[in-house]
Amino acid sequence: MDLEVSPGLTIPAAELQWRFSRSSGPGGQHVNTSDSRVQLTWSVAESAVLTDEQRDRLLERLGARLVGGAITVTVSRERSQLRNRELALEALATRIRSALAPPAPPRRPTRPTRGSARRHLAAKQQRSATKQQRRRPSDD
Repeated sequence: MDLEVSPGLTIPAAELQWRFSRSSGPGGQHVNTSDSRVQLTWSVAESAVLTDEQRDRLLERLGARLVGGAITVTVSRERSQLRNRELALEALATRIRSALAPPAPPRRPTRPTRGSARRHLAAKQQRSATKQQRRRPSDD
């Protein structure tokens, strides 16, 4: 089953590698026989569907998550392997989508307005006065 990340990018099923193993945690019937934990791996470096620009952006933004140029998603949330496979596909698509998103515009530095600075100082004086009232009277 191909993974549609966006309208312009679909990862073919041949590029996705699946591994299944036993989930940890409490079980029940069939706990020692069902391999419900899913590991989904996709090689960013070797993918044929990416443009050079997309590959560079993914390698830059997912650099910490990549092992040997591949991203791996592990899911063992559900008891059903089928449901965990669906969740793994969704998680991989979400990560790729967010990494391919264009960068946010740079923040334009601003200064506080004169009125907000005045209100800030007035609030500080008010807090100071409140704390002064809480002190024990001195013998001065």
